[in-house]
Amino acid sequence: MLFSSVEFLFRFLPIFMIIYLLVPEKYRNVVLLSGSLIFYGVGEPYYVLLLIFSVCINYGISRSFLRLEKGKIARKSILVLALIFNFALLFVFKYWDFVARTMNGILQGNHIPILELALPLGISFYTFQMVSYLLDSYCGKIDKNVTFIEFATYVSMFPQLIAGPIVKYEEVAPQMKQRRISVKNLENGLKLFTIGLGYKVLLANQIGTLWNTLMTAGAGNLSVPAAWMGAIAYSFQIYYDFWGYSLMAKGLGEMLGFKIPENFNHPYISKSISEFWRRWHVTLGRWFREYLYIPLGGNRKGFIRTVFNLLVVWTLTGIWHGANWNFALWGFTFFVLLAIEKSGIGKWLEKTKVIGHLYVVLLIPVTWMIFAIEDIQVLLQYLQNMIGIHTTNAIVGGEQVLRYLKEYWVLFIACMLFAIPFPMKQYSKHKNKWYTIILIAVVFWFSVYEIMVGSNNPFLYFRF
Repeated sequence: MLFSSVEFLFRFLPIFMIIYLLVPEKYRNVVLLSGSLIFYGVGEPYYVLLLIFSVCINYGISRSFLRLEKGKIARKSILVLALIFNFALLFVFKYWDFVARTMNGILQGNHIPILELALPLGISFYTFQMVSYLLDSYCGKIDKNVTFIEFATYVSMFPQLIAGPIVKYEEVAPQMKQRRISVKNLENGLKLFTIGLGYKVLLANQIGTLWNTLMTAGAGNLSVPAAWMGAIAYSFQIYYDFWGYSLMAKGLGEMLGFKIPENFNHPYISKSISEFWRRWHVTLGRWFREYLYIPLGGNRKGFIRTVFNLLVVWTLTGIWHGANWNFALWGFTFFVLLAIEKSGIGKWLEKTKVIGHLYVVLLIPVTWMIFAIEDIQVLLQYLQNMIGIHTTNAIVGGEQVLRYLKEYWVLFIACMLFAIPFPMKQYSKHKNKWYTIILIAVVFWFSVYEIMVGSNNPFLYFRF
């Protein structure tokens, strides 16, 4: 079920919120858990059982840590088995067919069966969330009195179940025990949800239409300006798609009495790739930093070891996003850029006023093309077109580019404006003013209108 759908906005959410607010506070976790499983089950009627099974296993494992003394071999063995269990499930559903096809191609035969299993929605997100809980529980950071309902609610909470943010248990632990919902919570949460809905429906969906149009023309048929226009359009689409979802999740969380962490901090104003990744998908970067990069040694063991640690982290970051070679290449590209910046260039870039911004603005759209185009041959064609190779017979040339600019220039300006901190700062200052409330109501109305009449309404990160 999409947040930006009639079913969610006018059926599920109103009915759920009425029940949630009417029940006594001590039963709200049960209501939230039940509602979240219904929310997930609408889109995944069978895989909801996989989610419940995984929750039961992980909760049982986390409780076993409490019965064993720290340092015991049995305790470490249980942790290892738990990690194998979680990542094995993720591997089977997300990576098995990719590995099988690759190996069959190498071995020139059908030696490994192709399972063709549908990817459960949000499995990458909720797997990482459960693993973070296990690791924190193993290290003694989790309260011993966490009940099964609290754990299950934490994992399956519908605002962030299928596309994050990746929430650590300690961030919501107090609210799991006790939370009071005020009119102010409901109002602020609804406003934030509407802003996210507007980013998703009015910006991401609309600019995504241009990207889809250009890709329909064919990657090999684009002139240099058309190729760059497409890359920039996709860069805005994926940003407002995912940021919009994260804001909706945060707004829903506030309506329910939870404080869900920020997932974006205006990444397109960055002056280096390192800064970009401190601002983009913050909770995923935090997960890899805390549970992989730092345990590997981080940057504390010299430059060579730092580069190796970055290679491991970014190989896995790329693969986490998808089972295809373009995602591995995307992760490797960022590894190379970050390794170069670690030599000292990154700090210099972040001190500049213009060069760093230009560096990010030019590089990020290129990296998003590696991310977006799964066919390697098509990707190479597109990248060649961006630098002017093989564009002499381009079908989408100057006239078409000018036509698209006339059609989309207002949208491009809006995307650039809302990518800087100024609009959100103004919202924070004036969010309780009458004119802000009217503006938000207008955004909601236009968003609903576009949902009703539009056809392009995907969530890009659902496939991860």
